[in-house]
Order: sequence, then structure tokens, then C-alpha cells
Amino acid sequence: MTFLSALIRRLAWSILLIFAVLVLNFLLIHMAPGDPADVIAGEMGGATQEMLDDIRKSYGLDKPLHVQLWVYLSRAVQGDLGNSFFYNSSVLDLILSRIGPTLLLVITSLLFALVIGTALGVIAARKPNGYLSYFVTIVSIVGYAAPIFWTGLMLVILFASVIPLFPISGMYDIRTEGGMFVRGMDVAHHLVLPAFTLAIVYLAQYSRLTRASMLEILGSDYIRTARAKGVSEFKIYSKHALRNAILPIVTIAGLQFGSVISGAVLVETVFSWPGLGTLAFESILARDYPTILGILFFSAVLVIIANIITDMTYRLVDPRVGAPK
Repeated sequence: MTFLSALIRRLAWSILLIFAVLVLNFLLIHMAPGDPADVIAGEMGGATQEMLDDIRKSYGLDKPLHVQLWVYLSRAVQGDLGNSFFYNSSVLDLILSRIGPTLLLVITSLLFALVIGTALGVIAARKPNGYLSYFVTIVSIVGYAAPIFWTGLMLVILFASVIPLFPISGMYDIRTEGGMFVRGMDVAHHLVLPAFTLAIVYLAQYSRLTRASMLEILGSDYIRTARAKGVSEFKIYSKHALRNAILPIVTIAGLQFGSVISGAVLVETVFSWPGLGTLAFESILARDYPTILGILFFSAVLVIIANIITDMTYRLVDPRVGAPK
């Protein structure tokens, strides 16, 4: 199967999967207990039964579930995700205004975890019984075992009172003045703690996985042959061993993209990062069905895109994948 045909096939399946996600999310959200009309009325300071009925009618909540589903799907395929009950604004506009900070946080965290985790795994594999290897193993276990929200809270306490080096909330300082570079550095300064908090769990996994893959490959016959031919250790590690060891890491990174986005909900809440996670948390508390459905839809699309990119990257790195037998 050629690269292009494989990509077209994945895109076709992705469209069906997105449709299934839309239906499933809608049904699950509307099966949850609670009435958005009560929340909207609570924001108004209370309402009579007649006013509650008017609210349900204005938002289409008085219609049967299958009718609401049909209206939602027909609008969704046109790019209309409805209006927020809580924010009284277009759901699409709300998501587009928040998706940038979330992607910045998630991509930065993944890149940091991949680069540092892979490097630590390679270093640990060079001397598997050395002190550095044991140190990497201990750090990996601690990082993997610690809950994300606990790590975030500890970092907030540490850098708020003990060592005040980094800001602990928000994405930027409104008092910052200067050009694009100055503002970019301010955003990067605010990004350090939430990105590190989200990355540390995955960094631990990648370092352990890289170490195990490198040790397996370094014991293979072709590595021993390369050493017998006088190939330098640097070339053996960089060109021969790491290139094969990184294949499972690429796969795991793509599959974990969804869990990174879900972890971003907790991280954004702890650090008041203005992304989709914070928006999702506020929308859940307000029982804002359209906004929750819109966030779930966009999250599913991002995960599907990440999986397609992972699959295609795997085919490029290892041409044997998808080759005819």
C-alpha cells in the first residue's frame, strides 16, 4: 500500500469516527443528571416554572432527544456547534479563542518529554548498571507515580513562597510592555511550570521505554557486527541503535496525545492557564452542554489528527510498515 493510499484510507475512516464521536458524546452528555435550565435560572437569581419552560424552549431543550440530536448533527456538519448557555456566545468562537494556549501547552510538554526522556533513556542504556542509570530509573518511577495535580500544587508552593522564580498563574502579565519578542518571552516564562508539570509523567515513560529499547537493540547481532568492523560508538548509538529504538516511542507519543489533552484539564485548572481545559472545567460546573460537546469534538479531532500523523510518521521512519508481503 502506497503512502498516499494509506493516508486517504485513514482520512476516510476518520470521518466515520468523528461522526460516531459526535453521536456518542451527545447521548452521554444528555444522559447525565442535571438540567441546564436550572443553572441558567440560578445565574438570573431564580425563576418560576413558567420562566424555566421558556428557557428550555428558547434553547431547544423541550424537544425529544432524537430531535435535539438531529438538529445538533445537521448544524455540526455545517460548522455550527451552537451557542453557549453560560457564556452566551458562539461555541466555535469560544473554542477557537482557547485552543491556541492549549496546543501551545500540549505540544511544548510533548516535545520536552520526548527530547529529554529519550536523551535520559540513551544515557541510562550506555551503562545499565551504573549510578546514572539507577538515578534515571528512580526519577522515572517517582515522576510516573506522582499525580499531575499534586505535582502542579507542589510546584506552585515551591515557586510561590520558597523560590519565586516563575509565575504560577495565567499565560502572560498584562503589565508587560514591549514588542513581540518581549511578550513572547513573557508567555514562555509563564509556560515553564505548567509545561513541566504536564511533561514529567510522560518524560518518565519515554526514558524507561528508550532505555529498554536501546538495551534490546544494543544486544542484537548487527550491533556486534558494526562494532567488530570498527564503527564508532557515537555512530552506533545515533545511526543504528537510536533510529530503531525510537519507533515504539513515536507510536506511544501519538497514542498518548489524547491523555495529554485530558491531563491539560488539570494542569490548566491548577495554573489558571486560559485554554480548553479551563473552559471545560467551567462548562462542566455550569452544565453548559453545547460548550462541553464542542470541546469534546475538538479534542477528538485533535487526537485523530495526532494518530494519523503518528501512523504516517511511522511509515516514513520504517518503510517496512505497510509494505506488500
